[in-house]
Amino acid sequence: MVKQVLADVWETRVESPFPGLTTHAYLLTRDMGNVLFYNTSQQADIEHMLALGGVRYQFLSHRDELGESVKQIRTQFDAQLGGHLNEQAEFAEVCTPDIVFFKRQKLLENVEVIPTPGHTPGSCCFLVHSEHNRTYLFTGDTLYLTDDGWQPGMLSFSDRDALLESLKLLQTLQPDVVFSSAFSGFSGYRKVSG
Repeated sequence: MVKQVLADVWETRVESPFPGLTTHAYLLTRDMGNVLFYNTSQQADIEHMLALGGVRYQFLSHRDELGESVKQIRTQFDAQLGGHLNEQAEFAEVCTPDIVFFKRQKLLENVEVIPTPGHTPGSCCFLVHSEHNRTYLFTGDTLYLTDDGWQPGMLSFSDRDALLESLKLLQTLQPDVVFSSAFSGFSGYRKVSG
């Protein structure tokens, strides 16, 4: 079952898409409609989200988060799916997004979409100004949390130069808490201030 990690953020149970990699999704509860960042296939977690007010929006940080559960979440909660323009071919294989990200933009009054290409061409981060006077940064796999700290999401298929530029941009932000989707070690998020 999802567990509360902050006043308005709930973390899904851990999933392991392949050995050595673990992931979580995070539900941001809001009066204006809850937002699920990333994706989960944990059925009990999806059901528990109903008791938390459901999912009004699901924002994927990049193509690796696509899966059959995206369709289930959309249908079960009438959720609007968001994903980047540069990954529409991959989305088309699963589910066409309702909201297409293509530039840095503010959505839903307190969620800012920040394209951060590099890990994949359509990687995005999300900066949230919480109703609880905190700022959250959801990094997807642009940043990968390990026991030794944050690492860039550089894989063999990644664009190194684009990722370095994206990391420079992220250094200008001042979040209170950072949430990655993939991590190794104990946790997928870390408080960086407050």
